[in-house]
Amino acid sequence: MSAKFKTLAVDDVNFFHDEKQEFAHDVLVGFSKAHKEINSKYFYDEYGSELFNQITHHPDYYLTDCELEILDHYKKDLSLLLKNEEFNLIELGPGEGIKTRLLIDYFLTDHLSFSYYSIDISKKYLTQIIEQFNQQLPHLETVALNADYLNGIKWLSSTSKKRNLVLFLGSSIGNFDLNSTKEFLGMTRNFLHPGDYVFIGFDLLKDIDVLMQAYNDRGGITREFNLNLLRRMNHELGANFNIESFYHYGTYNVYLKRMESYLVSNKAQIVYIEALKKAFKFKEFEAIHVESSHKYTFSKVSKLARTTGFEIVRNFTDSKQYFLDSLWRAV
Repeated sequence: MSAKFKTLAVDDVNFFHDEKQEFAHDVLVGFSKAHKEINSKYFYDEYGSELFNQITHHPDYYLTDCELEILDHYKKDLSLLLKNEEFNLIELGPGEGIKTRLLIDYFLTDHLSFSYYSIDISKKYLTQIIEQFNQQLPHLETVALNADYLNGIKWLSSTSKKRNLVLFLGSSIGNFDLNSTKEFLGMTRNFLHPGDYVFIGFDLLKDIDVLMQAYNDRGGITREFNLNLLRRMNHELGANFNIESFYHYGTYNVYLKRMESYLVSNKAQIVYIEALKKAFKFKEFEAIHVESSHKYTFSKVSKLARTTGFEIVRNFTDSKQYFLDSLWRAV
């Protein structure tokens, strides 16, 4: 049984995607605001993805090790949950796939019956998954869905009646503001069947010094990661950013309970973007808001589940209680 690649077409889910056009549009909208901003999803070109993988392995960045500890410690508990039925294991955004592979290997060893679906907008990540699983797990039914998360879930739920276990690992949910989080989770619930599970990662509120160090690592990788966003605009949109004219600044917002990352102009300057046929003025010390990472409490997670159509089955934390993987059931 070989892994399959599927691009969801218009007749599947009304899905169409032009990455460059969307990138240019989002830059125009973000740079036209009083406080300039860019969606953090644009960090992830090939080089940006490599840098992020370096960040996740840096000792200052606690999140990866904490979640790996959770998955390794509680993999048996998750396996028992689905021991006696066939199910779909659905991953949103595979990344390197290390965490999910830990679960998959255990599920296979424990003789669980499941199919694996990886959903991502990036064909690059999905191609890597296909190649890896064809070589290493040829007997596991694997499908790579080239789509955005919601359309992927919608399509899968409409074509399969098996129970779904949706994995949204890491702290990606923290990059959404509260309204967007509720909208995303509410729509996810609408596309799932009652009794389906979602397993979501939340970075917990903790000592601010720990947060500051994680988002301003000593190796300067986060700085390079954020500045690469300007390089990407230069390369893909024909912008003329002088990278040396901006610097990375990461800080914690005590009122909104989130880490915030900015690219700050160190001088007054004008940047032209060919794809938009438009120039943008930057004042000295003017900032571009490039990322927010909201931090959660147990009570906030509980309220979020209730208001989006789920009930919490169980919360799993690491030994330091830095990170939470919360298992929800659709009601």
